[in-house]
Amino acid sequence: MRRETQNVLLVLLGGALLKLALTGTYLRYVKASLQPWLVATGVVMVLLAVVAIGRDVRAQHALAPSGEPEAHDDHEHGGSRSPWLLLLPVLAVFLISPPALGSDSVSRADDGLPQSQASSGGFAPLADDAVVPLTITEFVTRTAWDDSGSLDDRTVRLTGFVARVDGQVFVARLAISCCAADARPIKVLLTGTDMGGWATDQWVEVTGRYVPGTATKETAYVPTFTVREVVPIAAPQETYEG
Repeated sequence: MRRETQNVLLVLLGGALLKLALTGTYLRYVKASLQPWLVATGVVMVLLAVVAIGRDVRAQHALAPSGEPEAHDDHEHGGSRSPWLLLLPVLAVFLISPPALGSDSVSRADDGLPQSQASSGGFAPLADDAVVPLTITEFVTRTAWDDSGSLDDRTVRLTGFVARVDGQVFVARLAISCCAADARPIKVLLTGTDMGGWATDQWVEVTGRYVPGTATKETAYVPTFTVREVVPIAAPQETYEG
């Protein structure tokens, strides 16, 4: 690969990382805590490219009076074009900007595995509010492992997207440990209202109550939620739970 090609690729790849990190688009792919590392990596890549370009320019100026021909790593027309394939992910970032994962990931999940790996006990008391906002991960974890009945007769608000699996309707989120590659679905079965008119992947706030005893090994720890109200919302910037 020619040095000029290396430098151009470093600038473009570093610029793509900075664009992802500074515009918030990175939240479609990784956890929020990784933003500083993305920014640092992008800055380092761009700085390395700038230093290399400056060094090459000085070297060319130093050789110019001697009339020596400039050396190349590859022949003018015989160099490999494969390094330019590295531009494909850069173009995807700048031109396509792939969306975050959604309901397709929920429908493809293996429901034979438990959704939560939390240990029992140690749950903090719920707020005394008339409606308690919980993440779907918190809600599912409590329904599966909290034996105190803290959710019984409590009205809860959940935020997620509409997903459909085998004719049933769920509100779901994707939880990640590091990045979208390890995303796992966390979902709650919705009952008590007709959800047929809601589009798949529509983001909603659902208010209602947990049906006790529904989050079991037989249901893959998917609790049932009796819906009292559904409100459409815009997709949040941070779509994953962690």
